[in-house]
Amino acid sequence: METVNILIEALPYIKKFHQKKILIKYGGHAMIDREAMDSTARDTVLLKYVGMEPIVVHGGGPEISRSMAKMGKEPEFIEGLRITDEETMEIVKMVLVGKINTEIVSKICLHGGKGVGLSGKDSRLIEADKKAPQVITNSITGEEIMVDLGLVGEIKSVNPAIIDVLTEKNYIPIISPIGVDNEGEALNLNADTVAGDIASTVDAEKLVILTDVPGILEDPSDPDSLIKKIKVDEIRELIKDGTIKEGMLPKTLTCIKAIEDGVSSAHIIDGRIKHSILLEIFTKSGIGTMITS
Repeated sequence: METVNILIEALPYIKKFHQKKILIKYGGHAMIDREAMDSTARDTVLLKYVGMEPIVVHGGGPEISRSMAKMGKEPEFIEGLRITDEETMEIVKMVLVGKINTEIVSKICLHGGKGVGLSGKDSRLIEADKKAPQVITNSITGEEIMVDLGLVGEIKSVNPAIIDVLTEKNYIPIISPIGVDNEGEALNLNADTVAGDIASTVDAEKLVILTDVPGILEDPSDPDSLIKKIKVDEIRELIKDGTIKEGMLPKTLTCIKAIEDGVSSAHIIDGRIKHSILLEIFTKSGIGTMITS
């Protein structure tokens, strides 16, 4: 009966999100731990089999840094921003497209899904421009310096035709955050931003960001202070008063932009918890923070 009750609780959500696109951003523990990646991939396939249209975007920053170290190249960051020269860009492509993307595709296929790997270069899915030199304030001296980040891009447009073709044919697109400029050159993109922009472009019902914290916290030092539901205007107040900061800030800003661009709800959830995607989508209480307009 417990199993039956779980299915009954899930039924309204299965009906509500039938044939709706769900954009899932793989990150944090769900990317590093093999068992967690396997579980996340299986949950993604389940979404497909109950009638939804999952689309996956993945990151890979820690893996890129590890690969650079193995090759004797020191990762270089300026105030948290990765400097991406041509050699680093080759490593980025190798790790994101050649390793992580193929691993996720393999996991999806292992559990009965039809996973297809893409990067933003495929069919010019993500067109981008090189990010202009940034004025960075040194956190120690307070001095302002101009920094050229190299082959780091900002998204100009998303061309979703290839995603639409794949989802219509019951494939699950797995997308690496690499863009292409006017000359056909690859640019390194922020995976959260890619997830948000694709979600809004394909009219996704939900944007789900997997990370390594419970969600948005009232007190960042207290993991039990989770905010279950919050509106965009309330989030802006938390940003203004400094409650939302550092690593959570770009994820939150991505969610705000996605909702303003038409995504119905955005979710920041803890990818360290088994079946967190299913718990967030198919239960009344959810597991992370749900953001709405």
